[in-house]
Amino acid sequence: MSESEIPPDGRPVDVYLDLLRIRMDTEDYRLLLRVVEPVLKAIEEHRLSGLDVALDGGDDELPQEIRDEAALVIATAVTGRLDNEVVELEVDDSGPVRVVTDAATANDPSRLDEIAAFIRERHQQNEELRGIARASGLPTDF
Repeated sequence: MSESEIPPDGRPVDVYLDLLRIRMDTEDYRLLLRVVEPVLKAIEEHRLSGLDVALDGGDDELPQEIRDEAALVIATAVTGRLDNEVVELEVDDSGPVRVVTDAATANDPSRLDEIAAFIRERHQQNEELRGIARASGLPTDF
């Protein structure tokens, strides 16, 4: 769907949610809304800084498909774009990492390699900081 197909008074995220409502099973859609509504409200109220959204598998009852769609709904709300995609990157031995990006980046292997390298570097920095925190007797759950 292109921007020209969005009604003048419609937000892209509302259009995307309407499409999902039609496409998804009713219970799955309700579960998706339960996940994304607090985030969408926080975005609308410009209070994202204190919001913690975990779509990384911590919730065993949340299927991967719902996690992916939730990530896409949130990305649509933030970017106003309907061409977001979830891609899976091999970052290190800990397994694949799922990220949301625009369609052009999702189809650019060199750009995806750059993103994976950034994630690897960030992971390494976090591990170094955890080691420093552990040695200092500080919490390591950041």
